[in-house]
Amino acid sequence: MVRNSSMRAVGWARSLPVSSGVKAARDWTRAHLATLGWDRTAPDLVDSVVLAVSELVTNAHVHTHSTASLILAWDEECLHVTVHDASARLPEQRPANDGALGGRGLLLVGALADDWQVYRCPRGKDVTACFQPPTAPRSA
Repeated sequence: MVRNSSMRAVGWARSLPVSSGVKAARDWTRAHLATLGWDRTAPDLVDSVVLAVSELVTNAHVHTHSTASLILAWDEECLHVTVHDASARLPEQRPANDGALGGRGLLLVGALADDWQVYRCPRGKDVTACFQPPTAPRSA
C-alpha cells in the first residue's frame, strides 16, 4: 500500500442541540480556525466561514427543530464546512425579498463560499460549503 505522506487532513465535529445556540457554533469554529493559524493569515476568511456556519446552523435549527452536527474538515486545499440535520427536506433558496426578515441564508453562504452543495443522507441531509484560502496556510 502506497501512502501519500504529503497529504494531511484535519477535522473536527460537534453536535449542537437547538438549546446550545448558534453562538456556540461560531465560537467553536473560530477556535478551530485559529489552530490552523487563519486568525493571523486569513482573518477575513475566518469571518466569512464563521458567518456561513452561523447561517447553516441557524437554518438547521429553525427549519428542522433538531440537533445540528457541525463538521469542519481541512484537506490543505479546502475547508469543508458541513452541517447535518435530521430532515430529508432539501433547503430551498428563496428569491430575495426586501421586506422579508429571513430567506437570505443560502444566498449569503453562496456569496461567501467558493462552492456549496446539498447531499441527501440516509438520516437527513448535509449542507457543505468549501472555503479556499488565498494561500493555503500550513497547520501547526
